[in-house]
Amino acid sequence: MQMQRGILFTTFWVVIVLMLTMLASPTSFAQSNRAINASGAKGLPFSEGMVAGNTLYVAGQEGTDESGKLVSGGIAAETKAALENIQKVVKTAGFDMKDIVSVTVYLADIKEFGDMNTVYKQIMPDPKPARATIQAAALVNNARIEVSAVAVKQK
Repeated sequence: MQMQRGILFTTFWVVIVLMLTMLASPTSFAQSNRAINASGAKGLPFSEGMVAGNTLYVAGQEGTDESGKLVSGGIAAETKAALENIQKVVKTAGFDMKDIVSVTVYLADIKEFGDMNTVYKQIMPDPKPARATIQAAALVNNARIEVSAVAVKQK
């Protein structure tokens, strides 16, 4: 009798563990991730942002207007538009610009760093996130700048 109770008790917990394992399957993982497409663009082979847990990964954003065309006015105008596009993705995901912890800036010409940095300092809140800035051989659509970011929602 005692042995049967032990087997039943063990079987019960094995079933519970198996059920919990099934809940934590890849399907469950996919449900915990959420794609963000702030611009409403369809047909892109990527998401503008991806929320995984309390972290938002923002894909590289160019300095484009609502129609997806590069803004005119050079690096300063493109920087402002790129950061505004980052902000749209961040807000759509339910995050705040202050949640951004890391930024990567890709410049078509590193000589435009100063002009980019002037606009960047005006838009990005304090404390400024960690940042890497690199020159890229070329950017899509002949853009002057592309900016990606990572944000972590504070609990």
